[in-house]
Amino acid sequence: MSEKKKREMPEAEEVKEILGVVSAEIPALIKGIINSVFSEEAGKDMGRAAAAFYKELKEGGMPEDVAVKMTENYIGVFTSLGDILKNAGKWGGKKHVSSEIEEEIAKKIKEKIAEKREEE
Repeated sequence: MSEKKKREMPEAEEVKEILGVVSAEIPALIKGIINSVFSEEAGKDMGRAAAAFYKELKEGGMPEDVAVKMTENYIGVFTSLGDILKNAGKWGGKKHVSSEIEEEIAKKIKEKIAEKREEE
């Protein structure tokens, strides 16, 4: 393998350090997103959006039962997104899962590096 390629390829310790930072930052990012989605202001915004959606449907001539059902589905999208974010936050908070994932990723990276070296 050429010296240039060796320098361009990340060392296992560098990859481990990067993964450590990522595993610390992602849960904090998810927590921030959850807090912004479930804030009082976000709830007010969702209510206004649902009311506007319903109003537009009714003004467009949509029958009452259909407008209500479509508005329920519209709100359901926000609820589903909230559930996904809440669960993502839980996944990020489990240290044993996180370290297992980190170890598996590090193992796979080492395997790929070894394969590349064998090819060259």
